[in-house]
Amino acid sequence: MKFSSLVNTHLAFLASVVSSTAVQPANSTYYNPVLPGWHSDPSCTQVDGTFFCATSTFISFPGLPIYASKDLINWKLISHAWNRESQLPGISWNTTGQQQGMYASTLRHRDGVFYVICEYLGTGNGDLGVVFKSSDPFSDEAWSDPVTFPTTKIDPDLFWDDDGKAYVATQGIILQEINLETGEVSQPPISLWNGTGGVWPEGPHIYKKDGWYYLMIAEGGTELDHSITIARSRALTGPYEAYENNPILTNKGTDEYFQTVGHGDLFQDHNGNWWGMCLATRSGPDFEIYPMGREAVLFPVTWNEGEWPVLQPVRGEMSGWPLPPPNRELPGDGPFNSDPDVYDFAEGTAIPRNLVYWRVPRAGAFSTTKNGLLVVPSRNNLTGTPFSTTTPELTGQQGLSFIGRRQTDTLFRFSVDLTFAPQHANQEAGVTVFLTQANHIDLGVVLLPGKNSSSTCPSRRKRGEAASARLALRFRAEGTGVPPPPRVVGVPLEWLDGPIRLQIETANATHYNLAAMPAADPSAAILVGTASGGLVSGGNGSFVGSLVGAYATCNGEGSGVECPSGGEASFARWRYEGQGQYVSAMKVVR
Repeated sequence: MKFSSLVNTHLAFLASVVSSTAVQPANSTYYNPVLPGWHSDPSCTQVDGTFFCATSTFISFPGLPIYASKDLINWKLISHAWNRESQLPGISWNTTGQQQGMYASTLRHRDGVFYVICEYLGTGNGDLGVVFKSSDPFSDEAWSDPVTFPTTKIDPDLFWDDDGKAYVATQGIILQEINLETGEVSQPPISLWNGTGGVWPEGPHIYKKDGWYYLMIAEGGTELDHSITIARSRALTGPYEAYENNPILTNKGTDEYFQTVGHGDLFQDHNGNWWGMCLATRSGPDFEIYPMGREAVLFPVTWNEGEWPVLQPVRGEMSGWPLPPPNRELPGDGPFNSDPDVYDFAEGTAIPRNLVYWRVPRAGAFSTTKNGLLVVPSRNNLTGTPFSTTTPELTGQQGLSFIGRRQTDTLFRFSVDLTFAPQHANQEAGVTVFLTQANHIDLGVVLLPGKNSSSTCPSRRKRGEAASARLALRFRAEGTGVPPPPRVVGVPLEWLDGPIRLQIETANATHYNLAAMPAADPSAAILVGTASGGLVSGGNGSFVGSLVGAYATCNGEGSGVECPSGGEASFARWRYEGQGQYVSAMKVVR
């Protein structure tokens, strides 16, 4: 994008704001991202003064989170549209790729019903279009089993015309009428617009305003050339006229901290002001370290009658329309996205809504007990053999014993208290920064094969295999770039009488420190390893973002998908606390 075009876009927005100051209250200032952490491809709507957004989740489960907000700043996780294995039986375990699954969705509301339309890639039998429905988005149970429809294109939009007919527009950009009860779609698809020449015209959204059909899309791919462009027509099926000042939103070709700006959706607040949400990556133009991946950012929009919408460029500090007053009064038991985690996993309680898995977990793999969160180990470790056809039982497809939450802050501290008494060599439990099975940074407590070592075996009372092995802290990492070498440190004898606290803390905006300590004496901490956030940026996880959490594995011992007996891990005192949010390369909001 030419620099002069960027200037003209910014000046046009400022002029539109100035022209409306006579009738508007003072503008507001806020910080992006408003949905920090991995929240890619946002789609949003407003219903009776409450804003709702959905984001893409790929193979993580539960999928398609629904967030609600009264003020556009405080976003509460209220449900997941895909929250039960029975909604799509067997689909997750048949998905081989690390970035398949639920791609970008569209969230819409009509006649008291919320709709989430999406496409699932990697079913084993091609791609699958899905439409979930709910009259109560604050409840997981209220989301329906999906109506499915045939498709070969991603990023479906859902649009109703004035006659009540429903249409789906997808990557391409093509349009089909859809029956939302049966999933039947009209054939052949109608080609609407090829965009302005950028690669991957996708992410379409259709809006009807002032007698025009506006078609807004993403172009350029979801990296540094990403942008939003727009065209309009007097008829739904076209022909569409491209806006002469496209793209209407991008940060490509700039040195801005927020890059990859694109794939957006527009909506109004209860005062009629227009807003937009899109994805962006806090990487700067170097595009090397961005462990949180693609996040959701908010921008004001001026859309005067009969004119093209003017979108304010995305920055870390924004000024625009008056925001609704701060308000956290929302139904539901989910957390707000920016709140800390303070979880003790009381026996029989539900697992918190913001904790997710890598694919649908095996039945019984996770439960809350008197000792905290009990995790039954998976035979495959966090890497396994994710792309193998010869050892499918180790690919992770049938349940990876990992549970995590999004990294939602540039600077943070995460810790858990681990109770673990392994019975066989190579049984392990620990914490991780996890992007995909090919990108993760781990600190585990592991029973390593070895000769006698009474000071480091799990208990001086143990006999047999465990007594001849040694209990150790092990740091390992793999991912994009060159990982640091593994490091093994014996567990001190005095730590064996109680839980071990494992901790991940950002050393700065680019590196993680992984440490261990006795839960009863944090001052005795051992820094076991340090790793770059570049390992969990891009690579095999360019569409997703980092999770921090806990795991248990027997590292390939056993047979089939079963580990040897023993090796269960109990995690208690789960804590996550944000310590700072970078909104530019130099500015931190605490």
